[in-house]
Amino acid sequence: MLTPLPAEDWDDQAREALASTVPPERRRPDKVGNALATLVRHPVLAGTFLPFNTYLQKDSTLPERQRELVILRTAFHHDCEYEWGHHSAMALQVGLTEADIEATRSGTAADEFDQAVLDAVDELHTGSRISPQTWQRLGHRLDDRQRMDLMFTFGGYSTLAFALNTFGVQLEDGAGSDEFYASTVS
Repeated sequence: MLTPLPAEDWDDQAREALASTVPPERRRPDKVGNALATLVRHPVLAGTFLPFNTYLQKDSTLPERQRELVILRTAFHHDCEYEWGHHSAMALQVGLTEADIEATRSGTAADEFDQAVLDAVDELHTGSRISPQTWQRLGHRLDDRQRMDLMFTFGGYSTLAFALNTFGVQLEDGAGSDEFYASTVS
């Protein structure tokens, strides 16, 4: 439905929309990937949404492991191949195993706390809230700010999944590989 903004149409407004997310030398269509290159079709929206998304991915109080569990379970629920492709690789980089990643598909984790995280995502997905019981289970390891960040990570990545799926954003060839990420940062 929407393709990445063609290179000849990139202007200062498109590059500025990526300011919170991408260093200046990478603000070009061949360095940002299909999702960002599509979002800059609406630079004002991208410039507003991307700082929030960057917070969720890089500055959130939610520990990396739990963040990636939330994102992957969210991507699974929304059948978002783009999020899944990128974040399954990121999950491995922060220490999740293939079994942990598979648990985000099945909804059944071996670790009790990981299960609480997956249950929270499932409850948000099906009922738009985390139950008091699951909130309490999360509280054994997460403080209030971290639990809030968990909820907003689900919401932010749900919104992104809706957009990526609706726009038909395609996963890049090689996405998820070390070579892919090296080529986008050089």
